[in-house]
Amino acid sequence: MIYILYLIVAIYCLTIVSLIYGFAKVKSFDNLELTPKTNFTIIVPFRDEAKNLPNLLNSFSKLNYPNDLFEVILVDDDSNEEFKVQSLKFKVSVIKNIRVSNSPKKDAILTAIQLVKSDWIITTDADCVVNKNWLLTLDNYIQNHEVAMIAGAVAYDCEPSFLHHFQQLDLASLQGATIGSFGLKKGFLCNGANFAYQKSLFYELNGFNGNDNIASGDDVFLLQKAMAKFPKKVHYLKSENTIVATKPLNDWQSLFYQRVRWASKTAAYQSRFGKGLGWVVFVVNLVCVLGVVCWVLSFISFQEVILPFLLKFFVDAILIYKAHYFLTKKRMRYLILSSIFYPFFSVSVALYSLFGKYEWKGRQF
Repeated sequence: MIYILYLIVAIYCLTIVSLIYGFAKVKSFDNLELTPKTNFTIIVPFRDEAKNLPNLLNSFSKLNYPNDLFEVILVDDDSNEEFKVQSLKFKVSVIKNIRVSNSPKKDAILTAIQLVKSDWIITTDADCVVNKNWLLTLDNYIQNHEVAMIAGAVAYDCEPSFLHHFQQLDLASLQGATIGSFGLKKGFLCNGANFAYQKSLFYELNGFNGNDNIASGDDVFLLQKAMAKFPKKVHYLKSENTIVATKPLNDWQSLFYQRVRWASKTAAYQSRFGKGLGWVVFVVNLVCVLGVVCWVLSFISFQEVILPFLLKFFVDAILIYKAHYFLTKKRMRYLILSSIFYPFFSVSVALYSLFGKYEWKGRQF
């Protein structure tokens, strides 16, 4: 048992070290010197988000970007109350979602795309807030690169609680893996709260065809299709100007179901690298849990189980620190406690995603 544990942790550590190397290879971009010329359509699917949408729209109104070069389409996915938009300086419209698949969010994006006239589409979420230079930085990056799809960063706006900071550290690890994979030219993750692509590319990839039976994945499946067909045109934009802030969840059950929703699509990944990394992460967390169980049952000593934990903690901390600093510029909190708790949480999520159902936006999946 102990030799298997050491071997798996060694493989995991080498994998994370490669992601740390990839993270460093992705250079930051903060150029704002070029005159803006890119037309954007921002698509925001929503369901019962009357409290959050005004904050998002307010952040759009503060964008350092010409109002005639972007518009916003809000897609109402069967909200209980109709959301009415106040008078704004930029063009914004509210439309109803047309359901055609098992994925409400993919349907919402597809519904909106029928109305898009711009070259570029950006998706974000209703509970987000964007930086004032978000669009300007995207525009300058597009003008400087041959690119058809751009993934961007997302960070949580945390309160001082373990639940919130656990989510931020978890998100930092995901963002670190995302950026690192792009640095290795094997990008397989992105976040639909900050995701941009050309309308023409969406149609070249046949949109969400092939994965519209899966409730989530409007972002990663499209990204992986693009990476398979046009890898040189898919980039990660590593810029503080384009980090989108969103809200963490406020209870453990909602967090568990959210992570189950995320985990449930891993088996359908097109990316072999993504699937392989998912398996490595699951197996190392599983053997860490089993190692603790074996120690409690006195099958192995504490010294035998603590060494692989420390090795895993060390390499994880480096990647998480790099990503966390990029995302927030704040001090990490609860890192040790989160690192102890995470294997048990992660294994529970992974196993539940294979058999259990989850709730999302008031619906069962």
